[in-house]
Amino acid sequence: MASSKETTPDEYLAGLPAERREVVSAVRAVILAHLPAGYVETVNWGMLSYEVPLSRFPATRNKQPLSYMALAANKTGYTLHMMNCDAEPHLLDDVKAWHEKEGKRFDMGKGCYRFKRLDDIPLHLIGAIVASTSVETMIATAKQACKLD
Repeated sequence: MASSKETTPDEYLAGLPAERREVVSAVRAVILAHLPAGYVETVNWGMLSYEVPLSRFPATRNKQPLSYMALAANKTGYTLHMMNCDAEPHLLDDVKAWHEKEGKRFDMGKGCYRFKRLDDIPLHLIGAIVASTSVETMIATAKQACKLD
């Protein structure tokens, strides 16, 4: 597991053991291939983070960039935080159906999708979820949730 001292995505990946780096790199590649324009990749909260920069939307409650996705290698597996699924839970319908069809356990908390191995995650469906929410939509959702405007 990477420590919180890493400040760039390359440092985060370099801090992982080879087998964990392979899984995170594969999921990261899908995220980057489908990430809508305007989001930036950083390391925040001790994980790879895909965010709306403060220069674009500074009105966050915690003064941190608005988080869209985050990817982490944890002690017992991996987590993919998908904040757009909080506002639009239907985005997970196909992922749930895939898990059922494959006979795999669907492990989802509030916006936090947990998996143990790369073959436990439908990368093609994750790519569709990543691509589904523009920066403008994410900002509008955040403004509505925080009663801004």
